[in-house]
Amino acid sequence: MASFDAIILGAGAAGLMCAARAGQRGKRVLVLERAEKPGKKILISGGGRCNFTNIGAGPTNYLSANPHFAKSALARYTSRDFLSLVESYGIAWHEKTLGQLFCDGSAKQIVAMLLEECARARESGGDVEIRCGEEIASVEHDGLFKVTTSAETSTAPALVIATGGPSIPKMGATSYAYELARQFGLKLVEPRPALVPLTLGGEEILFRDISGVSAPVVATANKASFAEAALFTHRGLSGPAILQASSYWRPGDPLLVDFLPDQTAEWLMDAKRTSPRVGLKTLLREALPARLADILADRIGIEGDLGNVPDKALRSAGERLKRWAFHPNGTEGFAKAEVTVGGISTAELSSRTMEAKRLPGLFAIGEAVDVTGWLGGYNFQWAWASGVAAGDAL
Repeated sequence: MASFDAIILGAGAAGLMCAARAGQRGKRVLVLERAEKPGKKILISGGGRCNFTNIGAGPTNYLSANPHFAKSALARYTSRDFLSLVESYGIAWHEKTLGQLFCDGSAKQIVAMLLEECARARESGGDVEIRCGEEIASVEHDGLFKVTTSAETSTAPALVIATGGPSIPKMGATSYAYELARQFGLKLVEPRPALVPLTLGGEEILFRDISGVSAPVVATANKASFAEAALFTHRGLSGPAILQASSYWRPGDPLLVDFLPDQTAEWLMDAKRTSPRVGLKTLLREALPARLADILADRIGIEGDLGNVPDKALRSAGERLKRWAFHPNGTEGFAKAEVTVGGISTAELSSRTMEAKRLPGLFAIGEAVDVTGWLGGYNFQWAWASGVAAGDAL
């Protein structure tokens, strides 16, 4: 039976960061990973270039039952801190829209950097051992945590849950973190898919006819609004604006889409005065992709030249185009969700250390916790920050 200072379950972004931090503080750390190699989600992120952080990451970019919980960790390990680490390894990067930072080369560089940071533990008298392809048979606690795999049993005074959430099951994601939390009496906030495409049914099924069409919009769900592209799919709605809004959307809620973010609701009345002989469909085609313009014009039902349409009808149409209400009948589920909203309740954890209040030595970090970031590098920043918080406390 091998003994360690800490056992970390999961060699993803949060688990590797935690292991490196603890190892460089002289700790002997065992990392157990179910997949055949570490950092699988990192490798596929950002189209293989890893959107490794967002330069503007702050507490307001996260969803949680306790919106204040993430403040401490995010303040103590910022996106600038991670960027400094990336630059110290000579990894070239670039900024895309809205503060999103990507590798110029490959996401493999981020995984290699994290593994090298783990290896550097030996310089401080620590050690990080990473074992992949390990199925966990049992986890017990009797003063020490005892983790049994098919290979052997290991013990440690500290256990870190870093196994993520159930999003992207084809990558090996499971709800194991929640099973462990229940085993140790920790409460959960109901997990649900986030950053996920929404599905349409009923009369709105006709929007599937324009699958592949995208347009810049402002999408709003429960007062949270995002100005990015929306994409129509063969099942419903996707694209960055929709994925962002999906994290706030709940079944039964409408999803409001502003198809003309650069125009006012009076736009059609103004157009009537300047171009009275133009029809609605023609006008919309100037502002939107033709197939989308046609389907919106058909739904609105205004015929003929604008000059012959009453102002009241034009104002109503303008308002509808600014607040087009879709009524999704669901999401594409965890299979297509990039992350999970909900998870281990933050009420159970110290916001400074990520340690469970009712069971000292038990920690939870990353996506396993009820802290979910927006699209665009925010979830990686939470992984780094929460991993550092736990790693410094082990």
